[in-house]
Formats: sequence, structure tokens, C-alpha cells
Amino acid sequence: MVPEPTPEKREIQYSISDLAREFDISSRTIRFYEEKGLITPRRTKGNQRIYTSRDRARLKLILRGKRFGYTLDEIARMIGMNDIDMDEIDQIRTTLQYGEKKLMEIEDRIHELKILRREMLAIKEKLVQRLQVLEGQQ
Repeated sequence: MVPEPTPEKREIQYSISDLAREFDISSRTIRFYEEKGLITPRRTKGNQRIYTSRDRARLKLILRGKRFGYTLDEIARMIGMNDIDMDEIDQIRTTLQYGEKKLMEIEDRIHELKILRREMLAIKEKLVQRLQVLEGQQ
């Protein structure tokens, strides 16, 4: 007979509603990430999902990656889902590569937005001047 784990050795478990509430996402979102293979909860005999601290940490990484604009495929590669032999060094290198790519995309977008801002300010100035001319004619 296996002795009952002591409280300090017992792993923290979460239900799907616990994680949904904590991360302010829907249970459906969590199930979607499970369908994609990004998280793999255990199941009770009644088929209820049981999430571990590892699942919670992985979900946190997934949500952070989504917030930064990464695709689920990119996130999967960064957290080593596609490569069983990936160690922490490879995981960090992969994440850094994706980070550099994302930073370049952000820099390009900032440049585009600055151009758009200048164009909109120029149009605004012309419209204000035209409005002043038209209002002066009344």
C-alpha cells in the first residue's frame, strides 16, 4: 500500500473553472488549448479534467505568448511541444529568435504608424484651413 502524500508533497490541483477564473478566460479557451495539445490535464474516473501546477504555468506562457502576438504554432515551438528532445537552452534560443522577429515586426509597425500619423495631421490641417475659409464666407 502506498502511503498518502504529506500535505507538503501533495501537488496543487486546479479545475478548469479555477484556471478560467484566475486567467479571466473561458473554459472553452482552455479546452481549445487542450485540443491543440498545448496542455494535457489528467482526468478523474468521472472524466473531469484535473490541472497541475505545470499545466497552470504552461497556460500562463500560452496566454503571455498570445498577448505578445505569437501564433499557437510559434508558442508550441517556444515551449518545446514539437520537439521532445528540446532542453532549456534550446527553448531559450528558440524564444529569443521569435522575440527578435517580433521586435522587428513591432519596429516596422511603429514606422508605419508614424507615417500614418504625419499624413493624418497634414489632412487635418488642410481640413481645418478649408473649414475656416468656408465659415468666413458665411
